Amino acid sequence: MTRQIAIDGPAGAGKSTIAKRVAKDLSFVYVDTGAMYRSIGLYMLKNGIDIHDKDAVEKASEKADVRLSYIDGTVHVLLNGEDVSTQIREEEVGKAASVVSAYPQVRKNLTALQKKLAETENVVMDGRDIGTCVLPDAFLKIYLTASPEVRGNRRYLELVEKGENPDLDEIIADIKKRDEADMTREISPLRKADDAVEVDSSDMTIDQVVAKIESLV
Repeated sequence: MTRQIAIDGPAGAGKSTIAKRVAKDLSFVYVDTGAMYRSIGLYMLKNGIDIHDKDAVEKASEKADVRLSYIDGTVHVLLNGEDVSTQIREEEVGKAASVVSAYPQVRKNLTALQKKLAETENVVMDGRDIGTCVLPDAFLKIYLTASPEVRGNRRYLELVEKGENPDLDEIIADIKKRDEADMTREISPLRKADDAVEVDSSDMTIDQVVAKIESLV
C-alpha cells in the first residue's frame, strides 16, 4: 500500500517548492502535476493550435506524450521525448496551461497518469484538484494558500532575478484572473477538500511551511 500527500492551492502559493522539500525529506517521489499541464499548453503553443478551441486542443493533446523522469532526485518533464523542464516555466506557457487544463479530455488523460504514478510509489503530489479528484484517499491533504499580493510579489522577485523587468500590478492582476478561472471552471475546480488542512503561507518562510506539513505527517 502506497502513501500519498496531496497539496492543493492557487497559483503562486509555493506548492511546487514546498512539495519538493517535503518529498525529499520523507524519501517520497515528487509529482509536479502543474508541469504536466504546462507541457500540454507548451505543445499547443509550439504547434500553433488555438488554446481556446476546445475540440482542437483535445484532439491535439492525444499526440502529446508527457512523461516525468527522475534524474539525480530532480524531476525532468519530457514532451514527446524532449526535456522541456525550463521551457514550461515561461509566463505564456503558464497562462496557456490554465486554459487547456479546463478541458475534460486533457484532464482525463493526465489524471489517469497521475493516479498510476501514485499506485506504484509513495508520492507528494501538488496541483489544483489532487485532494478532491486525483487522490481523494490521500492520507494527508494540504490546502496551501497566500494572499494574491504576496503571491504576486514572489513571482515578481523571481522574474527580476532572471533579469526581466516585470510589472508587479500586472502580475497580481493575472494571478487574480487565474484564481477566478481555476475556481469557477466546470471540471475539477480549485477548492479545499473537506478533510484538508489549510496552511496560509503569507507570513511564513519556506522552512516554516515545510516544518508545519511534516509535523502533520
